[in-house]
Amino acid sequence: MERKQRVLIVEDEKNIVDILRFNLQKEGYDTLEAYDGVAGLDLALAEHPDLILLDLMLPKRNGFEVCRALREQGRATPVLILTAREAEQDKILGLDLGADDYITKPFSIRELMARVKANIRRAAMTPPPEPPAAEETLRFGRLEIHRGEGTAAKDGQDLELTPREFELLAHLAGHAGRVFTRQELMERVWNYERYVGDVRAVDVAIRRLREKLEDDPAQPRYILTRRGAGYYFQSDQ
Repeated sequence: MERKQRVLIVEDEKNIVDILRFNLQKEGYDTLEAYDGVAGLDLALAEHPDLILLDLMLPKRNGFEVCRALREQGRATPVLILTAREAEQDKILGLDLGADDYITKPFSIRELMARVKANIRRAAMTPPPEPPAAEETLRFGRLEIHRGEGTAAKDGQDLELTPREFELLAHLAGHAGRVFTRQELMERVWNYERYVGDVRAVDVAIRRLREKLEDDPAQPRYILTRRGAGYYFQSDQ
């Protein structure tokens, strides 16, 4: 019998854990629960869950530290941050430490389940065949995007992008000049089918990507905003 997919819930509020457990099990997932960061990290390393729902404000060890430790151990388990904070810097830091996405409390169960399903599906997907050699590297002046390696460099220096930042850059650059709405990017890069919900994760990822990519993030030359429409990559450099 095939093992059910397992979700680790790391959250110190019991009522939230109960709600998450009920709805996840209703959707066919097994669950593991931890109420502090130390126990959460121990379970993540010992039990190999398919996804981790990780609160930021935890006793003993906060969510940032747990996420950092998990990635330092080489674990690629999808991490979905749960946060009551509105500060953009918290979301940027979480994504920079290796979290795959975030959702802000209070959240709708429907949106949460859609994100859980998408991240588990994405992690389980077999990588697509590598493109022909001529298409493996995209070059735009000082910028090179090595799609086969999942890396990008500017002036010969590695940009040290997270996997999500690289996928976002590669997608926009691979369709240079085309404007994508936030919803389209959530569907194509985050792999959320028919996405409806908070699209601010796109803005956070774009902001962080610009900080690494642009000479002046406040005056971007590569990734531009089309007001009222979305984002696009400008290839004329």
